[in-house]
Amino acid sequence: MTSSGELSPRLRMVTVRLYRLLRQQADPESDLSQNLISALATINQGGPITLGRLAELERVQPPSMTRIVAKLEERGLVRREIDAADRRIARVQVTPEAVSVLGELRSRRTEFLAARLAALTPAEMAALEAALPALERLAGVVE
Repeated sequence: MTSSGELSPRLRMVTVRLYRLLRQQADPESDLSQNLISALATINQGGPITLGRLAELERVQPPSMTRIVAKLEERGLVRREIDAADRRIARVQVTPEAVSVLGELRSRRTEFLAARLAALTPAEMAALEAALPALERLAGVVE
């Protein structure tokens, strides 16, 4: 059995590489950067959300998030709503167009991954399937 010290670098390398490959599957005609896509996905998942909370979740400084949201707003992908109780607070939420953009991106990435999986042998597919519960626990998808 391989020790965690020996497995860690290999697992890190392969997950980072797979993540990069999936990120590269954005629409080649789109001008959305990875930062914009990431913020948009976070807003979609947790919105309506304040810019401060969004900056915290995306691990960027608030001024950077203000610029990111402004770009998304220019493209019609998010809209700001002012809090009725405290007009200093604004929350952003996705528009229907953003939901469509994110759906297309997920589909493109899923199709890419499905094509890569189809090239594996049945034994490799079985090994991946057997490893999924452990990978899900590592990623915090399930406990």
